[in-house]
Amino acid sequence: MLRAAGVGSGDEVIVPAYGNAEVAEAAVLAGAMPVFADIDPRTYCLDPDAVDAVVTPRTAAVVAVHRFGNQADIAGLHAVGQRHALLVLEHAEPDAPHDGMAQRQAYASYLNGRLTGVITPARGAAHSHQYVVRVPGNGRPDRDAFARAVRARGVDCRVPVKTPLHRTPKYWRDVELPQTERAADETLALPVDASLTRRELQRIVSACNALGGLLQPAF
Repeated sequence: MLRAAGVGSGDEVIVPAYGNAEVAEAAVLAGAMPVFADIDPRTYCLDPDAVDAVVTPRTAAVVAVHRFGNQADIAGLHAVGQRHALLVLEHAEPDAPHDGMAQRQAYASYLNGRLTGVITPARGAAHSHQYVVRVPGNGRPDRDAFARAVRARGVDCRVPVKTPLHRTPKYWRDVELPQTERAADETLALPVDASLTRRELQRIVSACNALGGLLQPAF
C-alpha cells in the first residue's frame, strides 16, 4: 500500500512502536523512514495528538494498527492527515478463527466483571485475539513476577510485547514514548480460548485477584 501510494526514499511514515516490526519493516521496504509515535493507553493504538506532534515536512503517511480487538481513533488520525496532507492507512492484526468468537466474548465479559487484581481492558474491545490486562507495579509484584506467579497457579499467560521497537537495536530511536514503554512493562495476555472450562476461568480470577488486589485507576 505504501509503494502504491508513492511513498519512498526520503519520506517518513509514522507507525506505532508498541507491537511487532511488520509495519515498520514495510516502511523500510518502501524506502521510507519509520517514525514512532506514542499510543493511547486504553487502546494501545496510535494517539492522534502524539502523531500530530511528530509530523515533519518529510512525513508522507501514517499507519494505524488496530490492537487486541481495540480500534484506533481513525477519525482523529484522518483529521491529522487532512491537516498535514498525509496518507492514513489501517493495518489490522491477523484474523482469529471465527469459531468460538461469541464464547471468547462471553469469557472476556466474565473476566471483566470479576478481576480485581489487574486492570482490565477498555470497554468495547473485541478480544478476538488476546485478552490483555495491565499489572502496574506500585509496590506490588511487577508484571514479570506476576506472570511467573500466575503460571505457577496453573494459568497460562504471556507478555504480548516485550520490547517496544524504538528500544530494539534495529529500530533504536532516541525518543521517549512514555505510554508505549509503560504498556510494554505492564501488559499481560490472559487466555480467553473458547475451549476453556468454567473451572479454568475461575482459576484465572482467583490467581490474579489473590496476587494483585489492585484498584483500577483511571488513566
